[in-house]
Amino acid sequence: MRVGILGTGAIANKHAQAYKNIGFEVAACCNKTESRGRDFANRWGAVFVSDYGDLCRYPDLDFVDVTTFPDFHLQPVQICARIGRAVQVQKPIATNLDTAREIIETARATGITFGVVSQHRFDDATIFLKRAIAAGRLGRLLQADAYVKWFRTDEYYSRPIKGSWYTEGGGALINQAIHQVDLLLHLAGSVVSVTGAWQLAARHKIESEDIVDALLSYESGATGVIQASTAFWPGYTERVEIHGTRGTAIISGDRLTAWDVLEDEEANRADPAPIAQNVSSGSSDPMAIGVTTFERQFQDFADAIRNRREPLVNGEEGYRALQLVLGIYQSCRERRPVALAM
Repeated sequence: MRVGILGTGAIANKHAQAYKNIGFEVAACCNKTESRGRDFANRWGAVFVSDYGDLCRYPDLDFVDVTTFPDFHLQPVQICARIGRAVQVQKPIATNLDTAREIIETARATGITFGVVSQHRFDDATIFLKRAIAAGRLGRLLQADAYVKWFRTDEYYSRPIKGSWYTEGGGALINQAIHQVDLLLHLAGSVVSVTGAWQLAARHKIESEDIVDALLSYESGATGVIQASTAFWPGYTERVEIHGTRGTAIISGDRLTAWDVLEDEEANRADPAPIAQNVSSGSSDPMAIGVTTFERQFQDFADAIRNRREPLVNGEEGYRALQLVLGIYQSCRERRPVALAM
């Protein structure tokens, strides 16, 4: 597979490393800051292209990987759709639901393969837990929670666009905790209502939240909690906790760190829980994450292109995560519970 990468910031290097590991070629790249783009091109053996439209149209690419800020996802998708080229975008899919829906419909109307990068779907822990919940090993779900108590430095937020509503769509919830938001939806199902409270610029000089809390009501009748922050020094490993009538599973970072389930011995022999403690987390360093799950997602995306199927994390999945985030933001602003459209 030949890939063009639009945007050459920090996460693009993780993507490029993953592509290299699985034998994909980063053929071309683009960044509006030429020096950064050329540095990236030199590092990964790509051709630097100065215009994003030219990058999207670059000859013989199998797909375009958009790692820009989320306010600039629609434009490259529109170009790729016109020429029939597959495209995936870094999370979140967009900063508002109207744009997210336009992205999805643009891709659908032309039949291109479209996906949203949400690599934690491909963690061993998530794959196992999705299978175990479907098999009923946890029983009826009672509670599904996510805790993302991270820390980011003042330097991290030194650029005015960081933590901005227009460019990033918000703060800790949409930028850091959206991975765990996606996992809750993937594992526990749809959320029908939320009640949120936040602290804007509690520690950092940003216009959005660096602390937010939310209560969730799931369609299944289960309840849940999301706590997200980038203000808690020194930063702690994120957790997803799933509690059912037969027991509890906890994912810490990228590993299943607890599996306490009643009378699970026979099932455990056939499909043992991958308990581990050596977790990777971006709790205090955004780049302290592995690339294995990126590799898996990119291979899934490539297979979707080849076989003309939907990738595991398609546009609708990206939309659901954004819808939940924005519902929490609405609840925080209006200080009332908010129902989510199904």
